[in-house]
Amino acid sequence: MEQKKYWKGLEELHNTKEHQENVKNEFREDLPFEESESLLNATTPRRDFLKYLGFTTAAATIAASCETPVRKAIPYVNKPEEITPGVPNYYASTYAVDGEYVPVVVKTREGRPIKIDGNELSSVSGSASTARVQGAVLSLYDAARLRFPTINGAETTWAELDKQVTAALAGLAGAPIALLTSTIISPSTKKVIAAFQAKYPSFRHVTYDAVSYSGMLLANEASYGKRALPVYHFENAKTIVSLGADFLGTWLNPVEYAKQYGVNRKIDEKKPEMSKHFHFESMMSVTGANADERYTHKPSETGAVALALLSAVGGAVSKPAIADKRLAEGIEKAAKSLRENQGKALVVSGSNDVNIQIIVNAINNQIGANGATIDWASTVGYRQGIDSDMVQLVSDLKSGSVGALFVYGVNPAYDYYDAAGFTEGIKKAKLTVTFNDRKDETSELFKYAAPAHHFLESWGDAEGRTGYYSFIQPTIAPLFKTRAFETTLLTWSGNTTTWEDFLKNEWITKLGGQEAWDKVLQDGIIEPALAPAPGSAAFTGDVAAAAAAINSAKKGGKLELVLYEKVAIGNGKEANNPWLQEMPDPITRSTWDNYAVISNTLAKTYNTQLGDDYEINAERKVLKIKANGKEIELPLLILPGIHPDVIAIAVGYGRNQNAGKAAGGVGKNAYPLVSYNGKTFDYFSVDTAVEATSKTYEIGLTQTHNSYEGRPIVKETTLEEFIKNPKEVNEDREELAQQFDHDFRKNGTLYPDVHQYNGIKWGMSIDLNTCFGCGACTIACQAENNVSVVGKEQVIKAHEMHWLRIDRYFAGDENNPEVVFQPMLCQHCDNAPCENVCPVAATNHSSEGINQMAYNRCIGTRYCANNCPYKVRRFNWRDWNGADSFDNNLYDVGGMNDSLTRMVLNPDVVVRSRGVMEKCSFCVQRLQDAKLTAKKAGRPMKDGEAKTACQVACSADAIVFGNVNDKESRIYKVRNEEQTNRSYYVLEQLHVLPSISYLAKIRNKDAEPKAEVKGHHEAAHEGAKHEA
Repeated sequence: MEQKKYWKGLEELHNTKEHQENVKNEFREDLPFEESESLLNATTPRRDFLKYLGFTTAAATIAASCETPVRKAIPYVNKPEEITPGVPNYYASTYAVDGEYVPVVVKTREGRPIKIDGNELSSVSGSASTARVQGAVLSLYDAARLRFPTINGAETTWAELDKQVTAALAGLAGAPIALLTSTIISPSTKKVIAAFQAKYPSFRHVTYDAVSYSGMLLANEASYGKRALPVYHFENAKTIVSLGADFLGTWLNPVEYAKQYGVNRKIDEKKPEMSKHFHFESMMSVTGANADERYTHKPSETGAVALALLSAVGGAVSKPAIADKRLAEGIEKAAKSLRENQGKALVVSGSNDVNIQIIVNAINNQIGANGATIDWASTVGYRQGIDSDMVQLVSDLKSGSVGALFVYGVNPAYDYYDAAGFTEGIKKAKLTVTFNDRKDETSELFKYAAPAHHFLESWGDAEGRTGYYSFIQPTIAPLFKTRAFETTLLTWSGNTTTWEDFLKNEWITKLGGQEAWDKVLQDGIIEPALAPAPGSAAFTGDVAAAAAAINSAKKGGKLELVLYEKVAIGNGKEANNPWLQEMPDPITRSTWDNYAVISNTLAKTYNTQLGDDYEINAERKVLKIKANGKEIELPLLILPGIHPDVIAIAVGYGRNQNAGKAAGGVGKNAYPLVSYNGKTFDYFSVDTAVEATSKTYEIGLTQTHNSYEGRPIVKETTLEEFIKNPKEVNEDREELAQQFDHDFRKNGTLYPDVHQYNGIKWGMSIDLNTCFGCGACTIACQAENNVSVVGKEQVIKAHEMHWLRIDRYFAGDENNPEVVFQPMLCQHCDNAPCENVCPVAATNHSSEGINQMAYNRCIGTRYCANNCPYKVRRFNWRDWNGADSFDNNLYDVGGMNDSLTRMVLNPDVVVRSRGVMEKCSFCVQRLQDAKLTAKKAGRPMKDGEAKTACQVACSADAIVFGNVNDKESRIYKVRNEEQTNRSYYVLEQLHVLPSISYLAKIRNKDAEPKAEVKGHHEAAHEGAKHEA
């Protein structure tokens, strides 16, 4: 079987000299007093050596003589009945922010929310979540939130604010009042808004989404008579074609779609089959990286691709000419698969163009998707904004015809394409009120600020899908003098009912009593007992007119621009979340910035390369990019897989300092590059110019960290080859087994008798077929285990602290490579090389197979990190979390050491101090909790009761965890019964006996001619044996 070659970046692909040096110096850290390299060599003068020795001795003496600060614990005066110290409480709630909808369960300790997971009772998301959902608990403790109502920036009381605003409303004399919000999916909130409109008939409500789906809404109205979004069923599709829709990353509600998509990506070895996924895009996305067949094109060609696909599946349109031969072949292959799976196929598009979406609707109608993979009997409300409504509102503001403007949950002074026009219009309104939670770019322009609660402090409801309800309840008393948006509107409409009472009265009436209300609050959801079958709808779209509009659209130039959302930061609302800022982007592996993503081919064209150390060196050349009459300067980042004539820039960055410590001044604002085509916003430019500047800028890139120096770590094959010979994936394991007489666990280990594991032996299995690289597990681990944020400066030094990272590997052609995501964490080896080098036994082995850390023993030699072949140990170079007793050790990043922000810390996990090593613990505190719960109930612990944070967060069920000694456990069955041919261990040849196994990746693609990839050298990763 051919050995495939894997690489993280171009330096590794070409095995440059700089890459080789970087691998050698991976753990090198310059001492703070080091003035030159000569001080470290053998010729250092004896006097200098004694000087440095004396400095370290004196420093230790001074530190020992300092008095440790006294920190007092303050007990409850009257302990709340529901709180037992040390025992968590759980509350069902809902994350519904900017269209992302996830029913959740919030864990609190001593009245503090500390962790969010999906609500397993929900059929929409289950226990899964996204990185932003996991990070939402940190946003509750954001020091940048407004702490009280203000008038002209000065603190005031709610009574005074109500008095002035109601007087101003009365004085408008019928002048129009506008409320501008993001998408609202709460039926009760909409009733409050309607009640306000009844009080003020000149009132209108405008919905504005920073990243718009207006094109889909209008196209659906034209095609089906419904200005709504349907329910998609990816789990019913055997063929999936995406035209730029990143449904696993940022498109609509990715946690829902990832859960569905993963159903048909799992391999049953007894009946191996899986869905076929074709993806067409300009910039590599998370979804594109997971596709079986991926093709690139310029943004201006999206319409032509859609028309060609419709023509190929039998639609009555002329087939446009596709100049790119490979792209044309890809369209034909996708169309063939769609035709073969009539009624079991789905096409989705991320375009905001009405005409392209009409063509996509026509394709779905042609392949029988309506009523099968698309449900029109129920719709979703994830996005409701219509671009033309927002444009009209700004026009009315500029003309002075709007008397009062209220904003809630939107920031158009930052993310509207004509922010200057919006800002100009605000000045002409007589009354301006913001309900936003911070003094953002928009709020700072308004006279009145009536800050609303964080959703974890709020009451509410949500209808994400027709007939599917979930609820929001407070998990903590309001931290500041904020007030529910709905209570404020009720007050100003003359209603003295609070929002809490309004909501309760609504639902108690609907449900028929207090007991039923209590039940739904406990469950958090109301859903149909049986999910209704997908409903169809008659397609009435004007295909000919849409095709004509696409064909007459302005053709692209030599260079085009595309704007996109990052998985973590999204549209920028969560930009002040340090967890999300430091989460490496799944594709670029960068942190803390946005940049101009370009291909290596384009970089050569503009002579913008920095040499062979491009990816090793954090410094990047800065480009000046001009598009849609605007310009922006950003550092370049070369990425394999982007179209050679495309530049891609992430939105959501470039916030001002009022946004908070973590967001202020990070990156550049790309929203001014958006344009309006008369119907919808365009997030691309067909006429883009670029010029290199003399400036440089450092990017915190992690992709060159943690090299495996050419060792095989990934295994994959095609579905076709796997069906032919399933054992071929693991044929190398048979060769290894012979070296140890087929008994890995006893022969060749330092501990043949000690590690018997007669009781529990914890283990994990990770399926590379359903790990999509979304990063939810990384942030879940960070939240659960108090993992530190270190900042860009330290990321550049390879000091990032994530216990669980997701390595991204390329393979094949650097212009259009295949991608593999591999979660990497401590492997909890039974023959652990880290344990026998620790001089103080700070790292040791538990009786249940966990490689555990005794933090108070660790003296920071870092021998364990040097001896770990998986590069998963993390050293605290600074006091990231304020754990030290001495303030001078403090290293504050994004306000993480603020006393308010520290409320997010999990009290069950030790906060590590400077000089201590740390790593994955298999969430031992969760395991202990599960064991104690079972013990208290007087029964054995059941399989599935002990779950790690990463396992719970995963939307596609890629992670299985449990007791490998329990033959009824899921982990045992995966390894020994269900997936014996795909299961393997990373670096098994080292005989460290890891406790984490992986399931080889399977691609559903046609077999390709076997050929060596040009440019690969010995240091490039050679994956374990597999088929190309």
